[in-house]
Amino acid sequence: MTELADTTSGGGWRPIVRRVARRVTAPVGTVRAVRTPSDKFVVTYDDGPDPPGTTAVLSALADHGVTATFFVLMPRARRYPGLLAEIAAAGHEIALHGEDHRRLTQLPAAQVRRRLAAARAELEDLTGAPVRWFRPPYGAQLPRTWLAIRQAGLEPVGWGPTPYDWLHLPEHELAERALSRAAPGEILLAHDAWPGPDVGVDDGPAPPIDRGKLARLMLAGLAERRLVGCSLRDALADGELLRWAWFRR
Repeated sequence: MTELADTTSGGGWRPIVRRVARRVTAPVGTVRAVRTPSDKFVVTYDDGPDPPGTTAVLSALADHGVTATFFVLMPRARRYPGLLAEIAAAGHEIALHGEDHRRLTQLPAAQVRRRLAAARAELEDLTGAPVRWFRPPYGAQLPRTWLAIRQAGLEPVGWGPTPYDWLHLPEHELAERALSRAAPGEILLAHDAWPGPDVGVDDGPAPPIDRGKLARLMLAGLAERRLVGCSLRDALADGELLRWAWFRR
């Protein structure tokens, strides 16, 4: 939606347009944030489980007493069931990132629905727990894929702040990118692994990031800002989901 230019002081029409757009698109909304009375900040990780990144991230989360939601890819969940179990045993939440990492917007809606329903059932068998959330690879989602996701019994989840940890930058710069937008109720997107041919894509070489170090920098920054990192599940203990449109190819 195109935002109107500011026409008055104090932000003009933009906040009004934004609020209206969110309310109007809520029926086809994607989870974008949490309304929370506390200082909870949702921490999520994509593309694992895959050592050593996942192991390093788990260590950082444990040291800071933070839970997270891990959006996993099925080829890796099958390859590393022990690591998947370790994630759950540490009190983290497991969600689905896909049967592979291909853009769903390039597939027919019926195929998307079948793939996600099967992947959800398999992941629930692997974890012994219900799977509620799904994050589309690359955030790629159109109205027809949104509907297919919902028909597969899943809720799509977007994100707000991110360290942009697919860039070749030092960890401290990446952490600052995420922390600059950190606020209660926001959903952080970070990665504990890098998508590659084993999950159906070729995104080039992984950036030389120490994902454990990046996690520690971000978590320390959250603590300094008196924000409490937690999984999406834990944020909903006293919070409410906020949904509005998220469509991109």
